[in-house]
Amino acid sequence: MKGILTFRIDYCKGCGLCVNTCPKKLLKISTEKINKKGHYVVELTDAEACVGCASCALMCPDCVIKVERA
Repeated sequence: MKGILTFRIDYCKGCGLCVNTCPKKLLKISTEKINKKGHYVVELTDAEACVGCASCALMCPDCVIKVERA
């Protein structure tokens, strides 16, 4: 099963909780992408490797991440 992640980037504050929670280490805080509030945002490094466990979405305090399984 594959996970499809979508991000509400403008709500991300770059706290890194999702990054630390991902068991496959597929998330990182961008060093280039900044949202309209001035925060570096989370990004997925390898979409094909995501299994859709939703640990990242459960950990996010701002409901930035939506996980669907395909």
